[in-house]
Amino acid sequence: MSILKDKNILLGITAGIAAYKSANLVRLFIKAGANVKVVMTPASKDFITPLTLSTLSKNPVYSSFVNEDDDNQVWNNHVDLGLWADLFVIAPATANTMAKMANGVCDNILMATYLSAKCPVYFAPAMDLDMYKHESTKASFDKLTSFGNKMIPAGTGELASGLVGEGRMAEPEDILSYIEKDILDQLPLKGKRILITAGPTHEALDPVRFIGNHSSGKMGFQIANAAANLGAEVILVSGPTHEKISHSLVSVKPVVSAEDMYSEVHKHFETSDIAILSAAVADYRPKNVAQQKIKKKDTAFTLELEKTKDILKSLGEIKKHQFLVGFALETNNELENAKGKLKSKNLDLIVLNSLQDKGAGFGVSTNKVTFITASNAIIENELKSKAEVAQDLMQLILKQIHA
Repeated sequence: MSILKDKNILLGITAGIAAYKSANLVRLFIKAGANVKVVMTPASKDFITPLTLSTLSKNPVYSSFVNEDDDNQVWNNHVDLGLWADLFVIAPATANTMAKMANGVCDNILMATYLSAKCPVYFAPAMDLDMYKHESTKASFDKLTSFGNKMIPAGTGELASGLVGEGRMAEPEDILSYIEKDILDQLPLKGKRILITAGPTHEALDPVRFIGNHSSGKMGFQIANAAANLGAEVILVSGPTHEKISHSLVSVKPVVSAEDMYSEVHKHFETSDIAILSAAVADYRPKNVAQQKIKKKDTAFTLELEKTKDILKSLGEIKKHQFLVGFALETNNELENAKGKLKSKNLDLIVLNSLQDKGAGFGVSTNKVTFITASNAIIENELKSKAEVAQDLMQLILKQIHA
């Protein structure tokens, strides 16, 4: 999954021959999971049609302040467009439009939207070689970047005039990569490695039966997604679950038993900066696993269990620089038990779940948690979606590691 997933991207198109590439750029943004709206200068419609762009973006295309062909004219609100956008990408950006941007000339809806936007603005210059090299164009580049706009460098190649040199608009794939990298480089967990566990473990009784629990893995998968969206490289060690994740920064390591999870977690812990153990690991497993299916008997069946290795405690004993987070699912004396676990397992933070709270626990999309820090700060939260809980957890971790 791209870092652009669910981002609102406003694509500005100006009157350059490179506008034909904008159709592919829209498709790439959509493929990355973004929501796309297009704003055009009136003259750019000579190079590519609004119909093409509206079909690809699945949104109306804006090229004037009112829809002139509509008898019941409605104002196209440039302020709303600017506020809607998470990113504003102007590609191609002609010399004419860049000069207007640099000097605040507001004579079309694209310029009005640009002046209203509160989001990061990227621009991809496109023009002929001599225009690109002109001092006035260089002055526009300098002024626009001084405003905080991001310039996507033009490429070198054959230009519309037949000349060969700088000024060719970056290819759509390169524009996408540039924006993704720029966003990732600014994220607070860029360069950090996070180890996360999720889901249940299954402890075999025989070849067809196991001891398990009702954990769905939803919470751990949401934490992995939230961490990756902050730029972290995520190792997600997951027990058996139907949950799926598709993110370029998340590597899933499937396991089955508590022993499998113990081994996999210890492979990655030393090179991790943060470890979040949200999996519901079995505390006990059958002492003897039958090699053949156990047959039903008329008499009672006795099962001897033995303790599994305590993964969280084992990490607390060997941690060095790592920030270690555990989860506690309790049904009674919740706060006291969670505080005891925080201390006995040498954790930096513990997330308390209570099965007494409606809408919290296994198999549901919501959760109600209490965060307890190593300094015994207690942060109670209301019932939220697990995605929101994951975001809250990551923000608290960021505060703790930067404190």
